[in-house]
Amino acid sequence: MHALTPGPAPAPRNQTIVAASVGAAATLMLIGGMLAVWAVKRSAMIATGEPWLPSSVTIPEVPTNVMLIAFAALCSFAQWAIWSAARDDRANTVFALAVTGFVALLVLNAQAFVWSQMEIGVFEGEYGSMFFAITGTFFALMIAGLLMTVVTLFRYLAGRTRDRELLVAHAIYWYALTVAFSAIWFVVYVTK
Repeated sequence: MHALTPGPAPAPRNQTIVAASVGAAATLMLIGGMLAVWAVKRSAMIATGEPWLPSSVTIPEVPTNVMLIAFAALCSFAQWAIWSAARDDRANTVFALAVTGFVALLVLNAQAFVWSQMEIGVFEGEYGSMFFAITGTFFALMIAGLLMTVVTLFRYLAGRTRDRELLVAHAIYWYALTVAFSAIWFVVYVTK
């Protein structure tokens, strides 16, 4: 009597990666739609001869530029976590995830600083409401990314070192937020 050979290995489960990709696409569509509304409202205001940016408002450019540079670091650290996990380097994976979370906190702090320095309210015209709608939405998306980083870090620390799909999904989300912030940086902070 001969034993049967084992069947093929089950296909990898990629639901997390697919969900992160769909979430990234939704994030980009949300921010893209909001920036399109911003552009339409800006064009309409300029066509009437009035300035879009109120003369009393000054946008601090240094923190906005630092936030843009920080997103390059976020993507690098998220990718470093994937690279380290693929080589079973637990220490570097944990460090990369921790630094990703720390840099995300720095970006949130920089955005809060921009809000405090601009001295404009939500209800102070179309510019104020659109500015806080876009940057507030992005702030919420950043908090979601920070929570995803914390969950990914805790799952990895708890021993789920073979669960690499979550690390890839984590990186996909940060890549999407990088693209979204690059567009926000150019449309909202540079072209004003």
